[in-house]
Amino acid sequence: MESELLLVRVLDLVGTFVFAVSGAALGVEKDLDLFGVLVLAFVTAVVGGITRDVLIGAIPPASIASWHNLALAVVAGVLVFRMPRLFDRLHNPVLVFDAVGLGVFAVAGTQKALDHGINWPMSAVLGMLSAIGGGMVRDSLTAQVPTVLRSEIHAVAALAGGLSVVVGGGLGLPTVPVALAGTALCVFLRLMALYRGWRLPVASFRSQGGRGAGPLPPGGP
Repeated sequence: MESELLLVRVLDLVGTFVFAVSGAALGVEKDLDLFGVLVLAFVTAVVGGITRDVLIGAIPPASIASWHNLALAVVAGVLVFRMPRLFDRLHNPVLVFDAVGLGVFAVAGTQKALDHGINWPMSAVLGMLSAIGGGMVRDSLTAQVPTVLRSEIHAVAALAGGLSVVVGGGLGLPTVPVALAGTALCVFLRLMALYRGWRLPVASFRSQGGRGAGPLPPGGP
């Protein structure tokens, strides 16, 4: 149990830094000032984990129980703000770091929920929630439709990573390899969605002639 708690804590810290970079990079892209960049870095890094901890009764949430998460978010925000060209070397750094953070938080969130006695389906869902929560707030604050609500594979990738942890734990496999495999699966699915265009189905109804007539009622015209 101690090794699992340590794993969750390490993954939380790694995910915090990676998601903070994601939020800060978007802030720089949107030409926000230093305070705005730091706010985006912090909320992206901690909102998902706070939501998860509140729902499973881990009070106070780990993200605000110590100063480490705030410090990591501030460091990440300042680094991106002061050295944006360093992160521009990655193709679309926001999406790359978001994919990595998605996988790390999905695995950490699922494992923490399992450690608190949550049943396996909801543990995977909570892992997904902790992975997508920060990104949803980040996108909302920058007046964008949250990525999770688009057709791109995003939340599904996080759910797949969480389910990998559940299955691995059920089979009695070692915790660390299972966590790494779950993270890798989530990141792989997310990056393939970005670079190969993997998408979920979307509604087929479209307005005709730009008039937004909507679907016909039953029985035809």
